[in-house]
Amino acid sequence: MLKKCAICKKGSLTGKKISRKGQYKAKGGTGSKIARWTMRKFAPNLQSMRIMLDGKLQRVYVCAKCMKKGNLKRA
Repeated sequence: MLKKCAICKKGSLTGKKISRKGQYKAKGGTGSKIARWTMRKFAPNLQSMRIMLDGKLQRVYVCAKCMKKGNLKRA
């Protein structure tokens, strides 16, 4: 089973985690610089639940946003 929302197909996104060094100018330094960055994943808030999907009862992942909207029919 994929780690995606069964209703809106929301999945994980990739981005960067930035490490900075140096003191900020507002605190009396010469300015903050980007030292390095690493790739990371931004995961959605997925919950496993049993819902009616295509007339069948299935256990799938559903994001919290779809649960709040009520776009699903619970078992």
